Amino acid sequence: MSYKTILAVLQSKADAGRVLDCALPLATRFSAHLIGVHAEAIPIPYVTPMGFPDTDFIAASAEMNQQRSAEIKALFDARAAREGVSYEWQAMENVSGDSAVSALVAARASDLIVVQQSDADGKSGSLANVETLLFESGRPVLFVPYAVSVQTSFRRVMVAWNGTQQAARATFDALPFIREAEQTEILSLDATDSYEQDGAVAGVDIAAALARHGAKVTFASEVTGDLGAGEAIENRIAETEADLLVMGAYSQSWLKEFFFGGATRTLLRSMPVATLMSR
Repeated sequence: MSYKTILAVLQSKADAGRVLDCALPLATRFSAHLIGVHAEAIPIPYVTPMGFPDTDFIAASAEMNQQRSAEIKALFDARAAREGVSYEWQAMENVSGDSAVSALVAARASDLIVVQQSDADGKSGSLANVETLLFESGRPVLFVPYAVSVQTSFRRVMVAWNGTQQAARATFDALPFIREAEQTEILSLDATDSYEQDGAVAGVDIAAALARHGAKVTFASEVTGDLGAGEAIENRIAETEADLLVMGAYSQSWLKEFFFGGATRTLLRSMPVATLMSR
């Protein structure tokens, strides 16, 4: 397995550079075709006090949208050409103007989607509805933190494992990264005995399966105690210096819940490292 079609979702000039800093090296590394997607909103008709459409306003808005799209395209084309990768550009115009939602068709035909993490404070200028990509594309999404630089070598991978379908999907979707990593840790939190597993050895099976692919795997089991799952994972990332987190996702509505019965939003807000998620 390899990533042969990578989709880069570029919402604005503010996030385009950071997304391309991640997507372009990956396209080169995997000899993949890179697709850049950007959408602009259709200008909303504005009515003057006299009740007539303000055609000047509509025309000015359309011109601004076209200029913004052209600038992002120029950035994408220049950088992709400089890297020498196979690439194409898709520009769209619709009511939402949301590049993430607009990218769904292309996303479903891609091996990997690269998009910037949502900035709750709006400092990045990105307004993409990125959870739509995760829950409706059926493809793995690699989130690029908006406040942390990403080194795409991904030498140390951490897999947040709880034995669910979503965790399994994410783990095997990340296999190209896991096989190349210097170390992959399977992290099991608060594992309990059930009819499906023995809590004491939860995660051992997936560690063995990855090792058969040539991955260098270690295993860790922790009890969160008073910490939420998100905080516990953050602490473990800091301890191990992991540079890629792999995790399954479930539920909807702003990614309220992930795994282990529903982790807090702490990890989404901070996102200390690049994070690959699948559903």
